[in-house]
Amino acid sequence: MSPSELPDPAPRPAAVSTDAVDERPYRLEQIDEAAVVQLYADGFVALPLDQKILIWHLYQAALAGRDIYYDQRYAHNLAMRAILEGILTHPDGIPAGVLAEITRYTKLFWINTGPYNNLTARKFVLRLDPAQLAVAATVAEANGARLPLEDGETPAALVARYAPMFFDLTVDPMVTNKTPGEGRDILEASANNLYEGVSMADLEGVEERYPLNSRVVKRDGQVHEEVYRIGGRYDAEITRIVSHLRAALPYATPSFARALTALIRWYETGEEDDRQAFDIAWVQAGDTPVDTMNGFIEVYMDARGIKGAWEGLVYFVNPEKTRKIRQLAEHAQWFEDHLPVEPRFRKPQVQGVTATAIEVVVEAGDSGPITPIGVNLPNDQRIREEYGSKSVSLTNVTEAYEKSTTDDFRHEFTWDEAEFARAKRWGAFAGELTTEIHEVLGHGSGRMAADVRVPPQDLLKEQYSALEESRADLVALYFVADPYLAAIGLIPAGDQAEIVQTEYEAYARNALVQLRRVREGTQIEEDHMRNRQAIVHWLLAQTSAIEVRRREGRTYYVMVDAAAFRDGVARLLAEVQRIKSTGDYAAARALFETYGVHFDAALRDEVVSRVDRLNLPSYTGFVMPKLTPVHDADGVVIDVEISYPRDLATQMLEYSGAARH
Repeated sequence: MSPSELPDPAPRPAAVSTDAVDERPYRLEQIDEAAVVQLYADGFVALPLDQKILIWHLYQAALAGRDIYYDQRYAHNLAMRAILEGILTHPDGIPAGVLAEITRYTKLFWINTGPYNNLTARKFVLRLDPAQLAVAATVAEANGARLPLEDGETPAALVARYAPMFFDLTVDPMVTNKTPGEGRDILEASANNLYEGVSMADLEGVEERYPLNSRVVKRDGQVHEEVYRIGGRYDAEITRIVSHLRAALPYATPSFARALTALIRWYETGEEDDRQAFDIAWVQAGDTPVDTMNGFIEVYMDARGIKGAWEGLVYFVNPEKTRKIRQLAEHAQWFEDHLPVEPRFRKPQVQGVTATAIEVVVEAGDSGPITPIGVNLPNDQRIREEYGSKSVSLTNVTEAYEKSTTDDFRHEFTWDEAEFARAKRWGAFAGELTTEIHEVLGHGSGRMAADVRVPPQDLLKEQYSALEESRADLVALYFVADPYLAAIGLIPAGDQAEIVQTEYEAYARNALVQLRRVREGTQIEEDHMRNRQAIVHWLLAQTSAIEVRRREGRTYYVMVDAAAFRDGVARLLAEVQRIKSTGDYAAARALFETYGVHFDAALRDEVVSRVDRLNLPSYTGFVMPKLTPVHDADGVVIDVEISYPRDLATQMLEYSGAARH
């Protein structure tokens, strides 16, 4: 999956160029360092009815699984959310200052799916004392709120039970901790709910039957898997998901119906063979104008890089924008043949690469409210090599980022007016093209060494995700400068040099700017951030491409030599591909420990100060479109309407209310 925020977005024309569209609100509010932005899906209204109804059922399936991810992310999440939402929906009599702080915290809780920053993995806390929260809960309960009380428990006792989770930074301080320090265990140091009572030592010699879709627990000295399936863990949620998937089947294309049927089968059995069958069927359903990603997919939250976090994403194809991105897929073999890596690590025959530009209708779980801008799946290396992959570019997400970004951001971190002008003119184009190459060619490229018989995740462990994101970024950074892009019409030949300079400048700049997101500590946990940091700091150390400059107490990363930048990218890509293809764990760990994990706290503090002075956000959560079916007198769906809530609290409370029915 691609980075969850554009490194250097710039304005570009909206998908629908009417005054009404151009003047719509995108940035709705900012809570501390988090922006809230409305996502629009303008193409939905023109879809035929059968596609609208298909999307409606898939939309319900996505929302039906939302609470799975809440529970996976932290065992106390659902109870904490119930307390917060009970207070916010029954506020009469709660002191205004207390209510305002609970509202601030709850919005961050919703955006991050719990009390952990999505990018830094660090805990954030409620800025009240427990007594104030206890009073608020007591008042809310008297007003009719349904709190998660145990038999005979008072609201004050409930708050006391959860006080460490709400108020104490030292209790479960990080949701995922891949670098806990010498002598500490990465599972015991991670607060997520993918394991219970299990250490890495406990898993030695254990072969998991359900590696992607189970929670591993230790009970009575024995390690067990709690399987995510009907009749297993998350039975109620998965049963609801499956009911909506079944309702979608009559409206799906034949190939997509086969994929949905395979997904239902996997949800029923949980078996690895059925997961693989679904992945293959989904890849082969490349002709569907409507699609979904629904299941246990990305492994970033797991310190081991094995367990899948649940997500639901529903979208339709934007045909006009897809024509461009499909050029990459159609020429995938040329790019594979010209990868600057050892020939034995290239695919002799690229299989089944498909690419589409899409408009998202809803994202839940691991993909929302904080959303990616591009996705390439499946993650199974064997299936990628034998059957291919699907890449999607989330065009309406990219547009929403651009529409909600101000020029202040670019002005603050560009070295001079020429760099700023390039960013403003070409930043969006360069960023979008590079993201498309990252997804279509980057993740889909390369192969394992002939003598390696196990998945790279098993060999590279906690380093795998950051390494794979580095590899895809490096492929994109290398090929964005290749004249072949102009030859196939993806980039204006006369402007390519300036576009490449713009992208390289933005990439270097982003390694500095992203430090604003890590406001505590001196190490990076999030894999996309680690990969960007590693690439730029490797280039700083090993090439003359980037200079660190200072002016008036401000630091700048300035890209000064595009040829040296590309040459360095090629050399690093060759090494990163070798590491993945051979499963060289020691080299992967050394790469990130040297260049990608640690940073200078004084530099971070400087960046934070500059960002805060301009009141610029560090990350973004999205309010999704809302779908509503229209029925005739007989209850038959005759249309599906789309609307835009433009209010985070309204949407989150509506989602939670639906989950309780």
